[in-house]
Amino acid sequence: MTDAVLFDVDGTLVDTNYLHATTWWQAFRQYGHTVPTGRIHRAIGMGSDKLLDHLLPDGRDRGDDDAIRSAHTALYAQFWSRLTPFDGAADLLRACAGRGRRVVLASSAAVPELTALRAALDADDAIDEATSASEVGQSKPAPDLVELALERAGVPAGRAVFVGDTRWDVEAAERAGMRCVCVLTGGWSREELQKAGAAAVYDDPRALLADLDASPLA
Repeated sequence: MTDAVLFDVDGTLVDTNYLHATTWWQAFRQYGHTVPTGRIHRAIGMGSDKLLDHLLPDGRDRGDDDAIRSAHTALYAQFWSRLTPFDGAADLLRACAGRGRRVVLASSAAVPELTALRAALDADDAIDEATSASEVGQSKPAPDLVELALERAGVPAGRAVFVGDTRWDVEAAERAGMRCVCVLTGGWSREELQKAGAAAVYDDPRALLADLDASPLA
């Protein structure tokens, strides 16, 4: 029995992963780093604390790190009013809530960005709780964010499921003792997500919704 469903937001419910890849690429260029967008895309899903260390040289001048993060935020903010949820995303949240599940957004976004994501989703009536990056010590793939979302859901890990779109989501959920269901909307392949340990993989939120009562979310 599943009592709560925890949702990643970027790339899972809202179409943002490639916007993030492009704006990180621009932010890196502003500070003299040329990082291929393909590499950046594979790091999306990590928080910025992990992403910079994953993509930039160990011996870099870390004095620019905060400025790079700020540049990315400013560039990405230009898209906030045009963010678009994936087909079926809001319906999926409402279907989970309608079946008595606690619905928690486990987002590693900062509060202003999370506000924009929630406005794009337009499903606050189905959301019980949400997390933001400022509330945890480490971002995914560390389990901190998922554990906080689980705490807010008020259920044990064995009675909750995490829904994400990247390997980093699967790893964070596993470390928190939870199953992870994935969608392909973030640009990772079915085979990659299955190999990482996803309990099930669906094409998109609409496909998960169509199979909801037979899925691990049931």
